[in-house]
Amino acid sequence: MIHSYDPRTGETVGEPFPANSAAEADAIVRAAHAAGRVWRETPATERARELSGGSGETRAQVLEAVAEALEKNVEELWRVADAETALGETRLRGEVARAAGQFRLFAKVLRDGGHAEAVIDHATAEPPVPDLRRMNRPLSGVVGVYAASNFPFAFSVMGGDTASALAAGCAVVVKAHDGHPRTSELSAEVVRGALPDPALLGLVRGREAGGCVVRHPHVVGIGFTGSIPGGKAIQAMIDERPDPIPFYGELGSVNPVVVLPSARREGLAEGFAASLTLGVGQFCTNPGLLFVPEDAGLLVSLAEAVAATTGGPMLTARMREGFLHELERLSELDRLAEGRAGEGAYAVTPQLFTTGLEAFAAALPRVAEECFGPAGIVVTYRDPAELPAVLERLDGSLTATVHATDPAEAEEIAEVLTRKAGRVIWNGWPTGVAVRWAMHHGGPWPSSTAPAHTSVGAAAIRRWLVPTSYQDWPAELLPPELRDDNPLGVPRRVDGTLTL
Repeated sequence: MIHSYDPRTGETVGEPFPANSAAEADAIVRAAHAAGRVWRETPATERARELSGGSGETRAQVLEAVAEALEKNVEELWRVADAETALGETRLRGEVARAAGQFRLFAKVLRDGGHAEAVIDHATAEPPVPDLRRMNRPLSGVVGVYAASNFPFAFSVMGGDTASALAAGCAVVVKAHDGHPRTSELSAEVVRGALPDPALLGLVRGREAGGCVVRHPHVVGIGFTGSIPGGKAIQAMIDERPDPIPFYGELGSVNPVVVLPSARREGLAEGFAASLTLGVGQFCTNPGLLFVPEDAGLLVSLAEAVAATTGGPMLTARMREGFLHELERLSELDRLAEGRAGEGAYAVTPQLFTTGLEAFAAALPRVAEECFGPAGIVVTYRDPAELPAVLERLDGSLTATVHATDPAEAEEIAEVLTRKAGRVIWNGWPTGVAVRWAMHHGGPWPSSTAPAHTSVGAAAIRRWLVPTSYQDWPAELLPPELRDDNPLGVPRRVDGTLTL
């Protein structure tokens, strides 16, 4: 049985949920697969529907209907989630709005048509080359999604993996996170109510059922947000399959921040402390490493800023235990500051440690492992010229940040960091990931398993698409996106020239 717990009290909330058996998981995946066949053929946009002479809602309209349903039910959604996560009304309302925004963004992606990446190369006589046409099409199967613990809406049942996979034309089966089972059930109910077939979104509970999803022959791709051990376990199950499938996992990230001598100091310490402790440090973009010049005044400011913060309950008892375990590793360093103790059964206290660059480099890689929670390390340096060699030894991250006023001063460091992270930030803080067309939320291992892909933003749909080339194919059988008259008006590259 899977119990729901209130992080503020440690008490159970409501009745427990039974874990799904292997047989139940199999039936849920098969139902999603059957529904997915119809969904793939559903016109993506209104123009495509008119061209086909069909009726009913398009995929873009369904995505917008899901967004409206989420907003309509926000009152119940945030209250149920707060009882399981203690994240509070403001954060959770904002997260529902973000989830709704993701569905609306992918409706725009479908109407834009650029995700198809349509390309036409007409036949030529000299040299003799056949007519070739290429575009992206949805994966022919079910997408499995592992929900995240730290974002009960934006990275869970109604999250970006689900929204992008549905937009691509795939059915989805989500393995619910044990930390918020009631939220998962309600989220699935709300989303299904806006889908043409409820089976398009399956939900399973429990480790056995999750493993069945990964191994199921109808599952053609996996999206995951979680820990490095969890990601490795899923990859091991995929490796046991007779047919390999893509695995898009977002795992661990320390998100280094480099403060150079020319950086503005006003508000720097307060900005860092706020980013470090946001959401009790349970963000994948939490700035766990801060490199600063040797400056007693700056260290005092950082210590005071973190000491002024207050902790709070982590999402689950297991996550709290993991944080306390990681603090034992960090306690080998000098403690620079400690915040105020938070309230709640799963509460933790913000911590800040410090060490010099030479000692930090000697303790790599262990000293730079992710500590999921409100704890960070300040690494002091004497000469910025010493930084690139040490930064080069860091593992990949989702983000990397530079604080400076002189771009020339940051040139060598920027070159290293742009190879170490999927998003680089100038004079800002990494927490907060905008759901936009240009966002990339991924990075070199271990921040993600597929650094060429993103789990946030318009490009997230590409994970669930595969290209098909049509050689000398009859015009009557070509997809509309590849016909010479371009009836859908999608962006295309024709004979090497990008056209609209």
